[in-house]
Amino acid sequence: QIVITLEIYGVKKIVGIPFGYRGFSDSSLHEMPLSRKVVQNVHLSGGSLLGVSRGGPSVVNIVDRMQERGINMLFVLGGNGTHAGANAIHEECCKRKLKVAVVGVPKTIDNDILLMDKTFGFDTAVEESQRAINSAYIEAHSAYRGIGIVKLMGRSSGFIAMHASLASGQIDICLIPEVPFNLHGPNGVLNHLKYLLEQKGSAVICIAEGAGQDLLEKTNANDASGNVVLGDIGVHLLKETKKFFKEIGSPADTKYIDPTYMIRACRANASDGILCTVLGQNAV
Repeated sequence: QIVITLEIYGVKKIVGIPFGYRGFSDSSLHEMPLSRKVVQNVHLSGGSLLGVSRGGPSVVNIVDRMQERGINMLFVLGGNGTHAGANAIHEECCKRKLKVAVVGVPKTIDNDILLMDKTFGFDTAVEESQRAINSAYIEAHSAYRGIGIVKLMGRSSGFIAMHASLASGQIDICLIPEVPFNLHGPNGVLNHLKYLLEQKGSAVICIAEGAGQDLLEKTNANDASGNVVLGDIGVHLLKETKKFFKEIGSPADTKYIDPTYMIRACRANASDGILCTVLGQNAV
């Protein structure tokens, strides 16, 4: 929608930088000419036309490349880290007194950008998560004393897990980063699972990837964007659940589903499509 709106305003040259900020410095990557013809059906499939990557060159290097290419408007789509980069680019352009507009468009399926009611991709991710939750429910409900565990995206916030759980109506326990919990003890998750199996014969848990990190050993590692590499709370919960029921001599058939990247690789739904259109038009 940004490209289409720019064309309506008579902009003659529009290009896409491949693989985020990396595309400014990697000589093997070439900018992509963009037009209505190129982008008019891009919303019919998932993923990114331009590609994505983590990390990138220095801000000085990026602005140098922008000057060389004669770029006077830069549209940046991404989350908190991407927008921190966009702000740094803006400040460097101001420092050099360049007439360059830097426009940030908030995008993250986690829906965790401050002051934003909703970011595009979130509704689609919640909707797609229903398939995984329903599968876990069917598996748990069909098995003798069955337990289904679904791990969803959400490093620092549990919006996807919470909304998906509420929408499905099939989740017994939802674990998110914002609410600390214990696995063991009288008020622990495992003891409650035991209670659920005794009362209703099955149980389904939805857990966000960033939940319960205090229960795991620290990795002391960072990814290319500087984020702390999380421990796998889903696998940990699976192991502890199996161990717990084995130790108390109680049968439990546990199934684990991790649709992490499936929920963000699908075609945008109607709600996100409308939001993208409005954001794209107003960004220009």
